[in-house]
Amino acid sequence: MTIEFTAWPKTPRLMRNITITEKIDGTNAAIGIVKVDPEDPKEEPIIDHVNLDGEMFGIYAQSRTRLIKPGKSTDNYGFAVWVATHAAELVDLLGEGLHFGEWWGNGIQRNYGMTEKWFSLFNTDRYHGFEERTGLNITAVPVLYQGPNDTHSIEDALNRLRTEGSVAAPGFMNPEGICVYQSASRTVSKVTLDKNDAGKWESAA
Repeated sequence: MTIEFTAWPKTPRLMRNITITEKIDGTNAAIGIVKVDPEDPKEEPIIDHVNLDGEMFGIYAQSRTRLIKPGKSTDNYGFAVWVATHAAELVDLLGEGLHFGEWWGNGIQRNYGMTEKWFSLFNTDRYHGFEERTGLNITAVPVLYQGPNDTHSIEDALNRLRTEGSVAAPGFMNPEGICVYQSASRTVSKVTLDKNDAGKWESAA
């Protein structure tokens, strides 16, 4: 038996910057964009191919739990259809990588009183302002606060949603809550407004 040294992981500093965003109640989704060999493009799970500046890219879609593609039993609220429809624009806009966000709006969860669906990306530093440059119904989740970590800012963000309603869907007065990204640990926590932040199993009781 060989025993190897195991170090305690580095402890992140609590009082570094945080980013508070509105937590949107939709369905978790992601767009994957990968380079492919034009001579041997892999078809699964790729749902379309895009030639950009002489390079071939494959684009695919996923939900929280599985890879998805267009089809009645294989999609998730039409997200894969939307990705396939706008494949060229999305590859050009997002670039290579796996891009996580929330697919929300008409017919999904809270609905938000909307007549269409949007894809809101989670990485606000990277994706801020996409709605101003495209007509794709793609944006970043709204930032409610960015700065030093303190509980007052978290409570202020929650109070803003309670009193003013959703920032993502102005006029909708039943927002879900917030997500708090801690830059030092690169972790995300959530606080919901429903039933004092009870878990879903508690809320259903």
